[in-house]
Amino acid sequence: MGFRSIAEIAGSAMAAQTVRLNTVASNLANAQTAAGSEAEAYRARKPVFASIYESSASEGAGGGARVQVLDVVESTEPLRRAYEPDNSLANEEGVVFYPNVNSVAEMTDMMAASRAFETSVEVLGRTRAMQQALLRLGQD
Repeated sequence: MGFRSIAEIAGSAMAAQTVRLNTVASNLANAQTAAGSEAEAYRARKPVFASIYESSASEGAGGGARVQVLDVVESTEPLRRAYEPDNSLANEEGVVFYPNVNSVAEMTDMMAASRAFETSVEVLGRTRAMQQALLRLGQD
């Protein structure tokens, strides 16, 4: 596998983790927003990833790969209902709807996405160092 393929794989992984981090940030920002109906309530969002494998004659049998974000979908988990008759958003029954965001799970997901992003940065750094070492070998 060439240096270019390694950089493309790491770059696509970084882009995917950026989408993941942005959806986590959106979920956490809306975690405590109240709504007067289920239709108006915020629903947690999750990105859907796919591994795209490519084979080319120049790469030999083991072609490159990349990560692609297929979609960002809403969670199907039920919303949290709270009886708050004094809330201005409460419906006729005094119920307020809160998002189906689990803050602990979102923080865990954020840490995992950050680590995956950092790993890709590390891969790019090491690839660059190997390229520079090869250039130095060519000068000797």
